[in-house]
Amino acid sequence: MRIFIVGVFSFFFSLNQASAEFERGYADLVEELLPSVVSIATSQIVERRSSSLPELPEGHPFNDMFKDFFGDQMPRRENMTGLGSGFIISEDGYVVTNDHVISRADQITVIFNNGVDEVPAELVGTDPKTDIAVLKIDPDIIEIQPVNWGDSEISRVGDIVLAIGNPLGLGGTVTSGIISSINRDIGGGPYVDFIQTDAPINRGNSGGPLFNLDGKVIGINSMIISQTGGSVGLGFSIPSSTAKLIVNQIISFGQAKRGWLGVQIQDLTPEFSESLGYDSTDGAFVASVQPDSPASKSNIQAGDIIMEFNGKKISSFKDLPKVVAETPVDSEVIVNVWRNGGLIEVTVKIDELNEGRKKPAVSKGTYIKELDITLRELDDESIQSLGLDPETTGVLVKEVGEKNINLLPNDIIIQVSSEKIQDLVSFEKMISDSVNLQRDKLLLRVIRDGSEFWLINPFVE
Repeated sequence: MRIFIVGVFSFFFSLNQASAEFERGYADLVEELLPSVVSIATSQIVERRSSSLPELPEGHPFNDMFKDFFGDQMPRRENMTGLGSGFIISEDGYVVTNDHVISRADQITVIFNNGVDEVPAELVGTDPKTDIAVLKIDPDIIEIQPVNWGDSEISRVGDIVLAIGNPLGLGGTVTSGIISSINRDIGGGPYVDFIQTDAPINRGNSGGPLFNLDGKVIGINSMIISQTGGSVGLGFSIPSSTAKLIVNQIISFGQAKRGWLGVQIQDLTPEFSESLGYDSTDGAFVASVQPDSPASKSNIQAGDIIMEFNGKKISSFKDLPKVVAETPVDSEVIVNVWRNGGLIEVTVKIDELNEGRKKPAVSKGTYIKELDITLRELDDESIQSLGLDPETTGVLVKEVGEKNINLLPNDIIIQVSSEKIQDLVSFEKMISDSVNLQRDKLLLRVIRDGSEFWLINPFVE
């Protein structure tokens, strides 16, 4: 009993210590952090054609006369400026900011918190897909104080955070709030799940740090959602778990290097799962596998469900691209896959994602009353004209009746459930077998406009 009382007392004593530390605010912590946060000023020379010609209605007889007399006007050069935020991460002078802060800039200047010291910066590299950029300043010409990365993975909703930056040109502005949500998908691409915060963030805060109360960077403030243009408590930061990895790659290679698996995936709906005999909607459904990809070489197949990748659970198909991208190139990982009612373990060697890699051209016959479609054979001429893999087999959808709302003309049906379609005869047999088994729908693997996917097509009445 005594041990329990002492333990409880110790717990509340620790809480009181933590509360007392910030009882009068965050001034001591902010004082330590401010020298590490900088303003980013950019300038860009743009050319605009000036014209002193009067604006006359189209077809006015004087238009030709003015044009012949004045001709094209000389371009006028204008200096466009921009402001953002950043923070120093090393004694070597590396500075982190957003890609959109310095994009297209001809000149970049880093301005320190005292508002007096400013130094030129050179661009090390950027990653537009995650909106991260790394700059470098000369540490020999000015004293610098770096900050440390924190672990965003252990941050929780409700944690107190501080945002420091240069909103609307007001450098060294500090705001506080809490983490409102984590792993927020706001359409920022497949590689970032944002930290959402209600700490006020405005234009100019972009690229600045989001700190926890240990004074460590857990995010890069990147965007807001607002109908007014100002803060309404919906700010979003790139988590440090993502940012740190990208920053280190930019410093080492000048760009981000992402892992590549080589699969096209789609979400698992309850109907999909039921058709497959899979009793969950967790995982990423493999719609197709790119030839000569890591997935192909390790025998991952279309129709598989990826449940776990490198020890990380895949709850949704949206989880997989980020996890794969963050996997080191040339590393071997274990992928747990559900296939034909059982679990299998596959070892995959991850390759590097080439953003410009050409994706294989994929997917495009007798009237099928059960589906209200007219199909024809997928012949060599069609395969060649569509740029398909010569080994592609299936049937081509020529016409679609009003009763079918799932398929489109020029779709190519290449598989029914686990059975691949060899020709029109084989497809008709699959339809006949399904009718005899009293099924009322088919799970079809389809190629449409260069993408493979699966859909459930009910029989029409």
